[in-house]
Amino acid sequence: MHPVIQEVTDRLVERSRPSRTAYLARLRSEAEAARRRGPARASLGCANLAHGFAGVGENDKRDLRAGVKPGVAIVSSYNDMLSAHQPYETYPAILKAAVRKAGGVAQFAGGVPAMCDGVTQGRAGMELSLYSREVIAMATAIALSHDMFDASLMLGVCDKIVPGLLIGALHFGHLPALFVPAGPMTSGLPNKVKARTRQLFAEGKVGRDELLDAEAKSYHSPGTCTFYGTANSNQVMIEVMGLHLPGSTFVNPRTELREALTKAAGRRAVELTAHGDEYTPVGEVVDEKAIVNACVALLATGGSTNHTMHIVAIAAAAGIELLWDDLAALSKVVPLLTRMYPNGQADVNHFQAAGGMQVLIGELLDAGLLHGDVLTVAGRGLDHYRSAAELKDGELVWAERTEGSTDLDVLRPVSDAFSADGGIHMLNGNLGRAVSKVSAVKDEHLVIEAPAKVFDDQLELLRAFDAGELDGQDFVAVIRYQGPSANGMPELHKLTPPMAVLLDRGQRVAIVTDGRMSGASGKVPAAIHLSPEAADGGPIALVLDGDPIRLDAAAGTLELLVPADELAARSPHGAPLTDAQWVGTGRELFGSFRRAAGPAERGAGIFALNGHAEAVANGGRA
Repeated sequence: MHPVIQEVTDRLVERSRPSRTAYLARLRSEAEAARRRGPARASLGCANLAHGFAGVGENDKRDLRAGVKPGVAIVSSYNDMLSAHQPYETYPAILKAAVRKAGGVAQFAGGVPAMCDGVTQGRAGMELSLYSREVIAMATAIALSHDMFDASLMLGVCDKIVPGLLIGALHFGHLPALFVPAGPMTSGLPNKVKARTRQLFAEGKVGRDELLDAEAKSYHSPGTCTFYGTANSNQVMIEVMGLHLPGSTFVNPRTELREALTKAAGRRAVELTAHGDEYTPVGEVVDEKAIVNACVALLATGGSTNHTMHIVAIAAAAGIELLWDDLAALSKVVPLLTRMYPNGQADVNHFQAAGGMQVLIGELLDAGLLHGDVLTVAGRGLDHYRSAAELKDGELVWAERTEGSTDLDVLRPVSDAFSADGGIHMLNGNLGRAVSKVSAVKDEHLVIEAPAKVFDDQLELLRAFDAGELDGQDFVAVIRYQGPSANGMPELHKLTPPMAVLLDRGQRVAIVTDGRMSGASGKVPAAIHLSPEAADGGPIALVLDGDPIRLDAAAGTLELLVPADELAARSPHGAPLTDAQWVGTGRELFGSFRRAAGPAERGAGIFALNGHAEAVANGGRA
């Protein structure tokens, strides 16, 4: 094991000991009860149970009434507005049949919301996006709250949906949870062409029809968007955590292999229950080693910065206290092994064709950068995930991949990495702590020192660009009051095309914000997720136009170059929207979320560290 990986893991174990111990004690007590009583519904009263099977067909009603076969919950994010989730329309019937054949009975336990950041970019709805993770977690908990189930099948792909499903599942940690992906759409218009068209539109050189045509040719069919943003980062991390069947992550929808993998997931869910020989509670799968593995996979692939918050929140749901310091330490030793847009020109289909998850996991395991001795839904040991799924004579089989990458422009071995460290850096300085995605930024743009241009809303910057007020000058755009306590921490991806235009003109520009940038954001240097945020009294609220700022993503520093005594004498400028102003598009329903949201470096969520309350009550660390 690489010594730094082991050191980070050991610190994580020690730091989390009180809360993780309390979490596991609760989980194992519930697991022991599950083993003793048989299927969960056996504990229900007659009226309760009758309600639980009243709506199913006669065969399932008979099986549910008998109280012998394990019950499997299907929790789905299906809707047909999201291309990534549209394939899930047919999954429940497929899964129910597979579970029935394996000796269980599956019910559709509940749906969770699934909004699309691509649709809401730059709109008021984007201010609900991060909060939707918490809603999804709560909706998952409601779906599992009926005490009818012995395992769960989680159907979700994108942005906040997968973290929300997993957070909810971890609060039922004694139940096995198997995630069932839908796969990426086939490759459409190359991402480089799409990005160039966006820039041309920002410059006024092409019209809306040309832009819409390019976008439609890129996002063209059911399946996940093919660039390497948050959705596909989700999928990589979930497979490395051992919550997908091996090799299932990037198989395209509507293929025979995809359907075979879906059926296999249904069968496997039955085998993982407490009533078989391979009981695998999700709370035991997601341990400190699995969390570190997920972080390593994120860094090795130059994944979405959104996960610097999501993985912290997921860990907390399992009683594990992950810090940005852990990610910073890992980033220094984890090499960048992939180039996928926006970090390169390839998409996830090219990554899959080059060897995909099997090559990536094998390389990281062989280099001692992943913990191999972990529990997964495929069995004990991450070596299971060296194998790729394939059909032979119509039967699903797994075969270990011994060949390396077939395309070194997309996927490389550790010995010939694209760079020596991970694609995500943590920044520290007198403005606070921030995150910077450097894997898509050219070396000459990693360091910038320039005057601040301050905006309290992204629309102000877009208007300044359209008016030509940003032309011909170097500057650091400071966009504040965009954090979780201010307005839900929207992605500011709309800023990327105009800022990229200025960068291409030879101006030195960068972004500093307490908001988020999309997982698709690329070449513009940015310090994001700045914590503490302006709405919570962070120093970003003290910045004035013209203040010099130095962003050094290579060294990991972010400094406001103003004397400390002068800064101490300033009062905050600007203010977040009030509740009376923060209305429309349903935002007023989420006022309590704004008031409860934690800082970005603690996951930007509203839930406490799982197990913390029990640990404190038992005399553990507060």
